[in-house]
Amino acid sequence: MMSLTTLSTTMAELARRLKSESRDTESVLRAISAAAVESIPHAEYASITLVEKKSSITSPVLIGDLAAASDRLQAELREGPCVTSALQADTVVIDDTRTEERWPRFCAGAADLGIRSMVCFCLYVEGDNFGALNLHSTRVDAFDDESQSIGSLFAAHAAIAFSSVREKEQIRSALTNRDIIGQAKGMLMERYSLSADDAFQLLARLSQDSNTKLSDVALQVVEAGPGS
Repeated sequence: MMSLTTLSTTMAELARRLKSESRDTESVLRAISAAAVESIPHAEYASITLVEKKSSITSPVLIGDLAAASDRLQAELREGPCVTSALQADTVVIDDTRTEERWPRFCAGAADLGIRSMVCFCLYVEGDNFGALNLHSTRVDAFDDESQSIGSLFAAHAAIAFSSVREKEQIRSALTNRDIIGQAKGMLMERYSLSADDAFQLLARLSQDSNTKLSDVALQVVEAGPGS
């Protein structure tokens, strides 16, 4: 079994890779999945399952054909270990899909695909949005205690990196929105001889009356141009 020192060093290196190589949500999800297959014993395929508002199930990143087929089956049946792991914020293990009694329809389909073992780790929970990291193997009993321990630590590091990227995206979005609102204000000030406060109040009123985000109203003003 891998020593605690080696495990800690491995996880720290993975965390650094995720933070340095991933610049957006899709990139970090792909890095998480690929690194998991490389690092966790007996993992052959991987996927990320996202459950939004407890109803929409998507798989933005898939590593391997079997992972893609498994996630499609789960989305069609709306049951499976990946969804359960995400919604219950827990680790879920299937030792053998042919004898697993939970999610009978999914397990029967997964067994037909050639999947024997799975382990799913909760990746994050944000309001009504959930994410899980899923690993698949064609071997029975592939994910022992060591694999699960490494996977749990890896998922924790990955979740931190993922959260960091999401935060950076939100900051970039906020700065972009601020710039667009500033441009729109300037155009309204010039066109209608308004003060900065009056121009902002006009944007705010248009936003309220049309039930549209302020940044979207500002973008419409900018795209329409000064002569509109």
